[in-house]
Amino acid sequence: MPAPTAETPDPRKLTTKHRASDRLFRAVVTTFSFSALIILTLIGLFLLIKGFSTFKEQGLHFFTTAGWSVTQDANGKDVGHFGLSAMLLGTVLIALVALFIAVPLSVLTALFLTFYAPERIRTFLVSVVDLMAAFPSILYGLWGFFILGPMAEYWAKLINKYLGWIPFLSVPQPSFTRSPFIAGIVLAVMIVPIVTSVSREVFSQTPLDRVQAAYALGASKWGMIKAVVLPFGSSGIVGGAMLGLGRAFGETVAVYSVLNIVFRPNWHILFTQGGNVASMIIGQWGEAGKAEVSALLAAGLVLFVLTLLVNFAADFVVNRAVKSGR
Repeated sequence: MPAPTAETPDPRKLTTKHRASDRLFRAVVTTFSFSALIILTLIGLFLLIKGFSTFKEQGLHFFTTAGWSVTQDANGKDVGHFGLSAMLLGTVLIALVALFIAVPLSVLTALFLTFYAPERIRTFLVSVVDLMAAFPSILYGLWGFFILGPMAEYWAKLINKYLGWIPFLSVPQPSFTRSPFIAGIVLAVMIVPIVTSVSREVFSQTPLDRVQAAYALGASKWGMIKAVVLPFGSSGIVGGAMLGLGRAFGETVAVYSVLNIVFRPNWHILFTQGGNVASMIIGQWGEAGKAEVSALLAAGLVLFVLTLLVNFAADFVVNRAVKSGR
């Protein structure tokens, strides 16, 4: 008897049309991806609409003057005199102090975790560093007020004694409490986890062939780090520092806890007066009238735009560092 022949199956139809489940999943993911952008845009529009009257009335004086007061005219109407220059100066000054302290510490920590720490210690320390980023700001503020303040005041006196000839390290009066220097140290501790995480991620992307080539040429571990890792990760370090700068610009409670808010420009980082935009908003909000609320929301918009630009620039630098290998 002849052997039965197998039936040839119908040819499979190839199509580029996605299944219904794939289309649904794609729609959900896309919606959630754009939701953050939509929320961010709505926040910016809200601040712009609410603060527009202040920009219209104050004009450029809002950025060039340092006063902050509300008076009444002959008709009993509130008239605001608002200037943000002192707070903008304080924001930048405190953030620079924080970066000056945090960046070297973070880079050294990232190098230790990546190239020197044993596996068990590395896992533990990475968890500790990541946990630091999750601490509430008020805890850093209380720590800065009760623990760090007295020690930092002593350090400030020593710095002023031996380096007071430098203009921004001098003080017009011997008062060192609740200064931008103390606020900068608190912010430095807060941004160390951010800069460390970014630096460690970039260092771990160092091409293995370059590392092995450095060892093959007789370099020590430190020599390899200087010749290969640091040049490769320099852009990543800058990007991490800029991300930390964005965090420092927007910090509120911790700075408000350790700093005297004074509406006068202060270049002396050791002197007991200053402020930043975020802490000024929280300090003035409780007793603000209608005109002052508009000015505070306008200040919030300035801080919002400034922080957004810094974070975008940092994200660009970090991505370029990882992708290009420079």
